[in-house]
Amino acid sequence: MRDNPQAGADAAFALPDHTVIELRGDDATGFAQAQFMSDVAALPCGHWHWSGWLTPKGRVVAVFAVLKLAHERLWVLLPDAPPTPLADALRRFVFRSKVTIVVRDDLHVQGTFAAADGASGSAMAGDSDAAIELDLSAAAGVRSVVIGREAATTGDPDVARWRAFDLAHGLPRLEASQVEQWTPQQLSLDRLHAFSIKKGCYPGQEIVARTHFLGKAKRGLVLIASEQSFAAGAQLRVDAAALGAVVAATSTPLGKHMGLAVVPLERAAGALNIDGVAVREIALQDGLAR
Repeated sequence: MRDNPQAGADAAFALPDHTVIELRGDDATGFAQAQFMSDVAALPCGHWHWSGWLTPKGRVVAVFAVLKLAHERLWVLLPDAPPTPLADALRRFVFRSKVTIVVRDDLHVQGTFAAADGASGSAMAGDSDAAIELDLSAAAGVRSVVIGREAATTGDPDVARWRAFDLAHGLPRLEASQVEQWTPQQLSLDRLHAFSIKKGCYPGQEIVARTHFLGKAKRGLVLIASEQSFAAGAQLRVDAAALGAVVAATSTPLGKHMGLAVVPLERAAGALNIDGVAVREIALQDGLAR
């Protein structure tokens, strides 16, 4: 990892909306396997992938990355959602499992728009006692994350650019108003390989599997852009008819406005708009799946 992450055009910057929850103990992997929607048991140690937690009705509570440091030690890299309420909610399901769930307030998350030094794809690099590096590159370019005890200076334009990169590749950054509103299929989380339909039981698994095997996935994500800003929860229309809802939105440092909306997979052609302001659809980019 970089000796001086603050220097140069690819300087590291704080991602203050990213936090870390640690699961540790003999049953850490088994607990995550039973609760999270990804196949954590099949994830090799030293690797990470996208995952999430669902309600029993199959609605997404949070989307996050699971880092498997060891079978008995996992980190959950959590964008957006406050970590303490999520950790408290997970603890209610520990029962007799040998797992401790801790919010790692001592860890800081830094991002940089530069290639990772040692991490590649889903393989992590570094030492959890010092810093862990992740490769979050995708079609739009290279970028990486470092999780450690050293804090970086927050750079608001860089954070906005980071969020726009996520949305452009179909990673929904869910605000509080969008929590427990959508299924994994509606958020097109299959694009990120973020959920499993084969691994067995977890909260919401029955809904996810039924939707998949009965072909009932009728809605998914589209990427949209507009000349004016809009927010999560805004209604997307085609001409005058309601079409879908915005689940995540951002404004970039260059004054562009973009977001992700859930819409029917089969829909009539027409002019898209939000509150009468023209909206255009942009193709989602690939490469962020792990």
